[in-house]
Amino acid sequence: MDQTQLAGLIGHGLATAARSIGAVCQAYRPAGTNGPITPATLYGSLPAAFNVLDPKFVRAPGYGAATRYGVFDTTTTQTGDYLIGPTGTHFIALQDPILPPLCVLCNRTIAIARPAAPGLAGANGYGGVLAATSAALLVGWPASLLEGGGAMAGGEKPPLPADPRLGGSTLLLPPSVGALVLHPADVLTDDLGRTYTIAQSELSALGWRLSLKQAVS
Repeated sequence: MDQTQLAGLIGHGLATAARSIGAVCQAYRPAGTNGPITPATLYGSLPAAFNVLDPKFVRAPGYGAATRYGVFDTTTTQTGDYLIGPTGTHFIALQDPILPPLCVLCNRTIAIARPAAPGLAGANGYGGVLAATSAALLVGWPASLLEGGGAMAGGEKPPLPADPRLGGSTLLLPPSVGALVLHPADVLTDDLGRTYTIAQSELSALGWRLSLKQAVS
């Protein structure tokens, strides 16, 4: 038996388990950088269950736990797909042929834009970030945005209680973002109206992991 045959058997086994313990999820496969959750990217539905890296389903997730093992038919899904159901929106970060698929629970919907560079050398007009002159990179992407673990704004202890130092955040995006390269200083906004700048960006087989600084002005 080769790995392909073994992967097929594992996938069918996960599908059998999902029919017993899972809930029906809508499956989406992003195409391009805008609107990954649309009627055009919906390719089917399937029962799925998710556990907090605990195949026995005896532990509940704690604070700041975004990663899950997925239990669903892996013969029809692939890395980067979104599964949306009663337990939330998940994306498949990695689907190994013979291991449980690693998924990430999304809690925010984000957009990312790249501010325009100065058009002329020397003196220029207003130098702040303007939506009208920024290039949209991503629009409407579900992602995991968790406080902590990101870049901190400022390195000294705040002098006054009313002048707190802003904490950092970490954002996880799926590999289906594609060939797009995200850079430090790109600007991110979420569905709560908060604005962040990317301080560091890391691309791996699991997708993008971004360290963010929150912007307040």
